[in-house]
Amino acid sequence: MLPGRVDRVKLNKTLLALAATVLLWAIAFPAIRVALEGYGPAQLSFLRLAVASLALAAVAPSLGVRRPARADLWRIAVAGGTGMSAYQLLLNWGEVHVPAGTASLIVAAVPAMSTVLAACFLGERLTPAKTGGSLVALSGAALIAVSGKESGYTAAAWAVLAAACGQAVYHLTIKSLLRRYTGLEVATYAMWAGTALLVPLAPSTVRAVLDAPAGASAAVAFLGLLPSAAGFVIWGYAVARLSVTAATAALYLVPAVTLAVSYLWLGEQPRPLAVLGGLVTILGLALLHRRRRSIERVPSPNPSPVAFPRHHS
Repeated sequence: MLPGRVDRVKLNKTLLALAATVLLWAIAFPAIRVALEGYGPAQLSFLRLAVASLALAAVAPSLGVRRPARADLWRIAVAGGTGMSAYQLLLNWGEVHVPAGTASLIVAAVPAMSTVLAACFLGERLTPAKTGGSLVALSGAALIAVSGKESGYTAAAWAVLAAACGQAVYHLTIKSLLRRYTGLEVATYAMWAGTALLVPLAPSTVRAVLDAPAGASAAVAFLGLLPSAAGFVIWGYAVARLSVTAATAALYLVPAVTLAVSYLWLGEQPRPLAVLGGLVTILGLALLHRRRRSIERVPSPNPSPVAFPRHHS
């Protein structure tokens, strides 16, 4: 095969991996709504993480996942507690009242939160573009949170926003880990840690499995095996072949795809004010990253949901 054709084939495979990641993470939001028909938010959180952890444990040796150093275990525990356990619990609780598409619009603000936290705790420099973009994105997320008149919706929307904060803390925590491990390894460690932290929920989850309808259980299996487990592997493949910035630009499509899937699958129609807030958030993210749009190779994958999968669902 000619070199040029080889490069085109590799690029096509990379773009296909990006498209698959976007689709999987977009479908996850409405799948959560379906799973909640048979499981409580807590039981869904543990079962999804447990399924993903088992799947990753089965393929970890073939993917070259190494054992983490003991000195890094506390960081892994924090990453698992914030980016996996707390994120799942808050997001699932929020989606009891918040439509799937609206939840994806709120979670899209994670990159802006991560930028602010990195400036506060890691001393990263905030340029005018970063400051303005972060403020715009966060204001969009806040607009979505207050877009509903019902108190239940508003409280749930703030819970989803808190879930996004958990993801931002996750990304802050793993920055040092990514200097020593691949993104896939870090995500796997965090998944295992997050599952371990929710083990006390196992007894009630077993009872829920026995009573849950088949559709809800199928949705949980999908969430654990595909968006949570396979999604990180596929994302790692894609971002290893592009710059993180180039790859994560595709993730701006997740809320749009989620809105479309939620409408076709669940018949959900987001509130106009929530859509406006989502557009403001996406505008803020575009401002936040407008100076970093080059497509260059990077040495290792970084599947942290949203180096930017900052909003895996």
